[in-house]
Amino acid sequence: MDERSLIHDWNLVDYEYSRDANNHPHGVWFDDETLRDGLQSPSALNPSIEQKIELLSYMERLGIQKVDLGLPGAGPFHRSHIDAMISHIIENDYQIRPGAAVRTLMGDIEPLVEMQEKHGVPIQASAFLGTSPIRQFTEGWTMEKLVSTMEKAVSYAVENDVPVMFVTEDTTRSKPEDVKLIYQRAMDLGVRRLCVCDTCGHVTPNGVKQLLSYIDEEVIKDGGYQRRDIEVNWHGHQDRGLGVANNIAAVEAGADVLHGTALGVGERAGNAPLDQTLVNLSLMGIIENDLTLLNEYVHKANEYIKVPLPRNYPVFGEDAFETGTGVHASAVIKAMRKGDHWLADRVYSGVPAADFGLQQVIRVGHMSGRSNILWWLEQNGIEATDELVAHLFEVAKSQPRNMENFEIEQAIAEFNESA
Repeated sequence: MDERSLIHDWNLVDYEYSRDANNHPHGVWFDDETLRDGLQSPSALNPSIEQKIELLSYMERLGIQKVDLGLPGAGPFHRSHIDAMISHIIENDYQIRPGAAVRTLMGDIEPLVEMQEKHGVPIQASAFLGTSPIRQFTEGWTMEKLVSTMEKAVSYAVENDVPVMFVTEDTTRSKPEDVKLIYQRAMDLGVRRLCVCDTCGHVTPNGVKQLLSYIDEEVIKDGGYQRRDIEVNWHGHQDRGLGVANNIAAVEAGADVLHGTALGVGERAGNAPLDQTLVNLSLMGIIENDLTLLNEYVHKANEYIKVPLPRNYPVFGEDAFETGTGVHASAVIKAMRKGDHWLADRVYSGVPAADFGLQQVIRVGHMSGRSNILWWLEQNGIEATDELVAHLFEVAKSQPRNMENFEIEQAIAEFNESA
């Protein structure tokens, strides 16, 4: 049987994703912001350098192409961490490309010039500057001042061979003519990486597509540049809970690099969750990364940064592939008994657990049927007598939630003692 015939995929109705490689500098890439923008979360813990290097090693193995290592302008402590991680990247021959965030100030860019000279590798300077009218009004800025500030910083970086990604903060609330003016001037100075930012988590998927279309047609092509020569980055936030949806919309609109963080850690409601983005683009067939280590990465980020990992967090939360409901569990168990892991992973799940190093788990609780109990006993090598199953069924129905394994074991011990 053709397994694909078992699922009618409405996602594909009147949907087509295409990407002409001739119009882009490279395929769909990712920039992991966990160790920089992610650590701006009010509740984040700044990991030790050993922990950061471990997280960096997961990024490498997951096939993530770029990483933001920190903000050198934040002081010597942060610069020492950036320097140590670059050393690790070089010593271990990592493919991931290092970068760091900088304000459009020469004092922020100077440390990158020094590190490039020391290590002999390019370090992307993510130079950011707010362009929205609300920010300009609050700060007392004019576009003339913004362009002048950008010109000085970018010129200094380009003259010192530091690759620049020019970032317009709050792009999604900026005027088209302002975006066009400052991006085109940046490209004229030698910038070949633009970053479009939804800094305040304002935009919807339609807004993403409209904005990126404008960048493509009115900023890049109208400026006399070939699209394939300019790398367009998309950086989203979670204030309206649209981070993943907007990342998908950005890919569909032709973005070259998507930014995000593990578990969506970041300022306010957080950044776009990189883990969920990777999962969705993998399931859509847009990327082919081996994501079996993604679960480990997410849990390490949870441990080291102390970002919450709710039980019901998609894919990587403790409840994501567990079921104690009788009807649902029965279907999963039937698939498992067929020896068909593909079927078991999909009959009651929109995400195949095995693709991400996980598996389906059957729980026992007040919503369970006898099949749950029989399966649990079988998996734990315990003979399922009618009397024991009846006892556990009665115990389970009296519980306010699914039982933990030790509670089931305790109930079995009590049954054996009374027998």
